[in-house]
Amino acid sequence: MTTLISASDVVRNTFNFTVDKFRLSGPDNMPTQFFGLFKSDDNKCLNAVSDRYLPHTTDDVVVLTEAAEAAFDGDISVKCHWRNGHNVIIEPSKDHRKAIYGTADNIFPRMIISAGYDDKPFRASLGMFRDACLNLMMMRQVEGTSVSIKHTKSLRPRMDELIDVFSGLKDGWKSVTEVVAEMESRQVSLVSFLDAVYPLAADAEKRSVTIHKKRTEEIVRRVMAECWKTGRTFGADFMVSRWVAYNSVTGYVEHVQRATRGGLSRMDQTLMALEDTTVSRAEALAIAA
Repeated sequence: MTTLISASDVVRNTFNFTVDKFRLSGPDNMPTQFFGLFKSDDNKCLNAVSDRYLPHTTDDVVVLTEAAEAAFDGDISVKCHWRNGHNVIIEPSKDHRKAIYGTADNIFPRMIISAGYDDKPFRASLGMFRDACLNLMMMRQVEGTSVSIKHTKSLRPRMDELIDVFSGLKDGWKSVTEVVAEMESRQVSLVSFLDAVYPLAADAEKRSVTIHKKRTEEIVRRVMAECWKTGRTFGADFMVSRWVAYNSVTGYVEHVQRATRGGLSRMDQTLMALEDTTVSRAEALAIAA
């Protein structure tokens, strides 16, 4: 008999350590007004904080996960990743799938919980996963897809409030799919789009021009392969949907640009790509009238 592990247990088992606050000392053990946050499993110092700072716990992350689970009627799976804090990617059932083009280009909602130790509120965001290119994306130009959650001493008494927060994010999925459908319905020159995302100065040095050209060629090759995979046509004039153009940048940043940085895990690459300013610029251009 197979025993299913709950989403909460996945969070607890992955983040099976504490983050503890200890006073920092100066020379000759001189006491200071600062405290350090230390992971209990490897004693790594995460940050220096004031005596008023209250570090959140794994149970706080569990509460947020349970609230998201309730919003999706209990039908979720989760992936957990530590990157300067707790990150939980929540995958609802495939019932929420939205077909964008044919049967090979679909998007699925993803809820992303970020709980860092940088003195900022928790953040819950509605993202999406695209199966055609394995991109995880977040549409920051769409209202109602991200919310800050203030950390208090205990989140569990606020469960009803948190469920409402995640239910509101879930409702934002309709807006996201409408924006994506609009992007898919409008054409753009891929090369012109990339020139706008990666502007090149008129007096750019030869090396910069070469890098720009090689990057465009790499992205065009990726788009051509993607168009073949999804059954799209790709004419000699390189006209594509704005959805494809947007994904050409997100895919390049996530799978190529970030992969060249040593020491990053696959999930590190994904989470960093979500915050990339180039991706934000590509989104704004793809949505613009």
